[in-house]
Amino acid sequence: MDAAALAASPFPAMVAWSFALLVFHISLQGMLATRELGSAWNAGPRDGDKKPSGALAGRAARALSNFLETYPAFVGLALALAIVGDASGWGLIGAGIWFAGRLVYIPLYMAGIPYLRSLVWLGSVGGLIVMAATIIF
Repeated sequence: MDAAALAASPFPAMVAWSFALLVFHISLQGMLATRELGSAWNAGPRDGDKKPSGALAGRAARALSNFLETYPAFVGLALALAIVGDASGWGLIGAGIWFAGRLVYIPLYMAGIPYLRSLVWLGSVGGLIVMAATIIF
């Protein structure tokens, strides 16, 4: 693939937006942990067993951990689609489904909403499957 075709691909922009989502996750988790434990804890070496124990800080940490489980797959698939191309457009649809699902997942997890949150997670994984299928078939 030539550089012009790669530059015209929407997938590098999707990776950049997903990075913004990653930064949001990290910031949310850090802000809630700092609010609970204080700035001295956050700035310090965090030695010992002291960890945030509040519901929101815990949910933010688990939501970030969950995001990190699928994020490498998204980045790899998006970059592969940028390289091989996406003539059908299904890869971009899958990427959009993954991204939208990950956006919706955050408030659902933070609010403690069961079942619907799991369905949204399944939908985002479905987006990854669509992306992979676009490459394979």
